[in-house]
Amino acid sequence: MEAADIAARLGVPVEEVERVHRLAADLPSAPLPARSAAPAILDRLAVPPEDAAEIMAAWPDPDSPRWTPELRWLLDRSIALVRADLGGHGWLPPGPELPRDRGPAWRHLYVYAYLALVEVAMGYHRDHGIPEPVSWTALADLGRNLAIDRRMNGEGWPVMQSWLTLHVRGAVYELGRLQHHRGGATLDLHIPDSGPMTPQAVADSLDQAREFFPRHFPEEHYTEFACGSWLLDPQLAEYLPADSNIVRFQRRFELEPYEQPEGLDPDVEVLRFVFRTLTTPLERLPRRTVLQRAVIDHLAAGRHWQWRRGRFPF
Repeated sequence: MEAADIAARLGVPVEEVERVHRLAADLPSAPLPARSAAPAILDRLAVPPEDAAEIMAAWPDPDSPRWTPELRWLLDRSIALVRADLGGHGWLPPGPELPRDRGPAWRHLYVYAYLALVEVAMGYHRDHGIPEPVSWTALADLGRNLAIDRRMNGEGWPVMQSWLTLHVRGAVYELGRLQHHRGGATLDLHIPDSGPMTPQAVADSLDQAREFFPRHFPEEHYTEFACGSWLLDPQLAEYLPADSNIVRFQRRFELEPYEQPEGLDPDVEVLRFVFRTLTTPLERLPRRTVLQRAVIDHLAAGRHWQWRRGRFPF
């Protein structure tokens, strides 16, 4: 099929299909795990039961009528596109955003691509001497993101599908409370939705990273930790206690001068992370915590949040 025909059948811009074709071309793909093995893998990836049931029901069997030629093409080429950048650490959309209301094969296409790449990622980890429990912990971010997306009624997935290519390329590792993202001389920190971010939990995670990366990636030489997040917005200190976990986390960083991030609305990101909704009116959002009240009151006053970046020595 021509790119224009594939794009029309998928309901996406032809430029996005051409991008996948250009990046994947004739590169090797990777097979999905056997259907019989999939439930155990989904469980190890912390995929919630309701999502696992949908994924299994729409499994890309050769005779499945759900899987049209254009969907099979995109699945195969998306796997090849991500696999070709194994070891890479940049942002990598695996393909176009699909209309999710057309059924579970469409809704979970990039989950199937992720499942096909699990063994590729495990092989990369083994080559670097990474213990299997660390590998599974990193890769299980799939389940966490699917749970968040379900809670957000599908509003979260367009961002998450690109984020998750980092895990299967060996770029992100969850060591204790924080996720650590390889790249250059800087380890970028990400804060998963996994409980309190106490100073001790943060310190323990940083110590684990200082041991982990020189051991498993000795050719890489890190000089600093960095983080880009709304959590580093100094305006939060106007609302939160000085001994709050967020304020104490902020104190670790030297902030860069503020610039409005291109293609990112900090107000939207704060709502995404604090409330897990992008469509609920401010007056209907919960006000149970100090942070929730701070976010709502700040926006209701006509003010805006900032996405700040900071760093401190490794």
